[in-house]
Amino acid sequence: MRRRDFLKGATVLGAGALPFIRSLPASAATDGVVVVAMGQTINSLDIHRSGTNRPSYQVAVNVYDRLVSFGTKTMPDGSLSYDYSVIEPEVAESWEFAADGSAITFKLRPEGKFQDGSPITAEDVKWSFDRAVSVGGFPTVQMKAGSLEKPEQFEVVDEFTFKINLLRPSKLTLPDLAVPVPMIINAKVAKEHITSDDPWATEYLHKTPAGSGAFKVVRWDPGQQLVYERNDGWTSGPVPAVKRVIVREVPSQATRRALFERGDIQVSFDIPNKDAKELSGTDGLTIASTPVENAIYCLNPNLSFEPFKDKKVRQAIAWSVPYEDIFQTAAYGRGVPMWGGPSATPSDIAWPQPFPYSTDLDKAKALLEEAGYKDGFEVPLSIALDQSDWMEPTALLVQENLAKIGIKATIEKIPGANWRTASLVEKRLPLHLETFGGWLNYPCYYFFWAYLEGHLFNSSNYRNEEIETLTGETLYLPVDHPDYAPKIKRMIEIAWDEVPRIALFQPALNVGTRDMSGYEYWFHRQLDARGFKT
Repeated sequence: MRRRDFLKGATVLGAGALPFIRSLPASAATDGVVVVAMGQTINSLDIHRSGTNRPSYQVAVNVYDRLVSFGTKTMPDGSLSYDYSVIEPEVAESWEFAADGSAITFKLRPEGKFQDGSPITAEDVKWSFDRAVSVGGFPTVQMKAGSLEKPEQFEVVDEFTFKINLLRPSKLTLPDLAVPVPMIINAKVAKEHITSDDPWATEYLHKTPAGSGAFKVVRWDPGQQLVYERNDGWTSGPVPAVKRVIVREVPSQATRRALFERGDIQVSFDIPNKDAKELSGTDGLTIASTPVENAIYCLNPNLSFEPFKDKKVRQAIAWSVPYEDIFQTAAYGRGVPMWGGPSATPSDIAWPQPFPYSTDLDKAKALLEEAGYKDGFEVPLSIALDQSDWMEPTALLVQENLAKIGIKATIEKIPGANWRTASLVEKRLPLHLETFGGWLNYPCYYFFWAYLEGHLFNSSNYRNEEIETLTGETLYLPVDHPDYAPKIKRMIEIAWDEVPRIALFQPALNVGTRDMSGYEYWFHRQLDARGFKT
């Protein structure tokens, strides 16, 4: 099969098409088509749907627009990154804060169009925001982080004027409108598929996007591929340079690497640290490794599991972890170490920063004995199969050291498509590896998601009254407020002492490209194909 024939047939090939990718010739992308390989599974096309996993967020980025977006900057090494300091228009052409700070009024682009050609109106924006704050779970809490909490806040002034009435002044409100969640849905289409049991058309939008973004989804074979086609009528930015992007789900790390090295794919997304290290410097290949802001890879003891209710047991686990071995074996030295901090009291509010733990098996044994677990206990240690590149070697090293302090850990491997539900939604895994990267780059935002009771990334079922109070107080404070830094330091001190999350290292996102340009790092760590060029 010739490469051109394969690409033309991408929309008609079914689940059995994946093996044919091996027959593509090693050549540059042709006909404005870019082929991407990634190891994770897309399980929904609707970021608002309960259980939608992180790899699926890319659909919200490529297929939907938001009122505003972050800008782009060029890094010292010449790579591209989003710019958190710049807010740019997307569906909104302008916005204005009320003089008393009580509201933000957005003027929509009058030429704005959805992919079906219908106009983007303030009614569509309101319905989309009403949906985001009402469906529950992750999207609703994400909106709440920016003080966007109830439909009554959202007002249609006229056809192209939308107003947000603010509950309180907050540094997070405007940037929160630029994250993937507040996407603007074609309400006219969605409402046709509402039922009494499904008032927000989640079943329809799960498989059939209704957006205005730079790309359309023309095929989705779950577990196999997602095919994007350029939206030539995009009104919220420059029309993409590429016509089509084919995203292949290739679970095998070895296969992804071989496809990339041969030139059968142009983008290898979120590649393992080992491959990133070994391929860096290879002629014709570009490896971008970006430390993920506000992100930590963690070992999480679940407080629903009886032994982990005692913080001494959690501290014992923290002292048992072979941090350096994990960093070299699982991260291949890429990223930033998050252990060995100099003090149990933070000196500044940088986040993330190293926790005050290192490997000390004697301390770990002593703490277990103090807690009444001198003879240890048994516990499952859970990992996600689609993150096995770092999770499996980490789990094996943790398992080995836990055995040295009398704890028998049995490694449980969970399919990637089921991981989010088990770890984050149901929060039922006694001991597990996890990662969270806060989209808005503040320590209070990280704590909002990862340490507050019931919030999605608090997979440890942790609650601390002081953390609850301090997070609520700091979330809305300006960073230059005199109370902000002392409160943040106290939050970090508590988190270090109680360790419901045991920090391992700050990860790097590794993306390999060849025969194309325009890759841009984004905080959400998902594919953004809008700037691709061949």
